[in-house]
Amino acid sequence: MDPFLDIIRLLRPSASLMGGGLDAVGDWSLGFRKRDDLLFCWLERGACQLLRQDHPPVDMQPGDFVLVRTASAFRLASDAAIDPVDSEAAVTAAKGKRLRLGTGSDRAVTLHAGKFAFDSANEDLLTGLLPPFVHIAAAETSLDRLHLLLKMSEAEARQPGPASAFIIVRLIELILVEILRTRMPSAADGHQGLLCGLAEPKIAKALSAMHREVAQDWTVATLAKLCGVSRSAFATRFRKVVGVGPIQYLLDWRMALAKDELRGGRRSISEIGFSVGFQSASAFSTAFSRSVGCSPRQFADRAR
Repeated sequence: MDPFLDIIRLLRPSASLMGGGLDAVGDWSLGFRKRDDLLFCWLERGACQLLRQDHPPVDMQPGDFVLVRTASAFRLASDAAIDPVDSEAAVTAAKGKRLRLGTGSDRAVTLHAGKFAFDSANEDLLTGLLPPFVHIAAAETSLDRLHLLLKMSEAEARQPGPASAFIIVRLIELILVEILRTRMPSAADGHQGLLCGLAEPKIAKALSAMHREVAQDWTVATLAKLCGVSRSAFATRFRKVVGVGPIQYLLDWRMALAKDELRGGRRSISEIGFSVGFQSASAFSTAFSRSVGCSPRQFADRAR
C-alpha cells in the first residue's frame, strides 16, 4: 500500500489554465490577490521577477516553473517598481484570449499560468505536503523527469493541435505529483507531515500498515512492535515527524476515507463506518461528528 498514492487519489488534483496565457513586452506587472489558491506558472521565453512581500525577488528564466499558494498576494513583473494590473480583472476582460501587457517590442515574455483544484472534502490533506512556494529552475539538471514533463507542456503550447488544452493540463497534473515526490520536506529541517514520515523507514512501515488495513484495531503498541521499536520511542518519533500521534493519524485518515465515500453515495453510513474500522453506526457517527463538525448524514446531504 502506498500512502502517498492514497492521498493523491483522495485529493484528485486537477489543473486549469489561465485563459490563453500571457504575452508581455517592455514594462509590465501582473498582480495576484490573496485567495489561498495553488497557482502555477512556467516561463516559455524572456525573463521576469516573481515578487512576494517579505521575500527576496525570484528571477525567472526560460523554462522555470513555480508553484505558489496565494495565502498572500504576489506579482509577476518586468520590474518591481511598476504598479500591477489585477490578474482577475485582466483575465475577465480578455474573455479567454491571451493576456497582453506592456508596450513596445523589447524584452518579450511568454508565460503560461493556471491553478490547481482539489476535492473540497479532503483539501486539508494538502497541508504538510507542499511548501507555500516552489521554484523549479530550468538549470536544475538533476530533475530530469520534471523537466521532460515541462518540455512536453511547452512544446504543446508552442504548436497546439487537437485537444492541446487537455494534454497540457494532464501534464501539469503530473508535474504537481512529480514535485511532491522530488521536493519532499525533511523532518531534519523542522517540517512535519505524511511525506516526512514516508522518508523514515520505520514510520513509513507504520503508515503503510494503517493505510493497508485501515479497519484493523491498531494500537500504539502493535504499531511499535511492527516497526521493531519500543512503544514510547515510536510514539514520540511519530508525533515529532508526522505532527500528530499515530492513533490520531489513523482517525484522521479514516475520516478522510469516510468523507470520500459519503460524497460518492454508493454505500450506507453503517457500511462506510464498518469499512473504516467502526463496529456500529452510532460509534462511527459520534467519531465523525466530533472530527468533522457534523453528522455523516448531514455531510452526505450537503455533498449532494
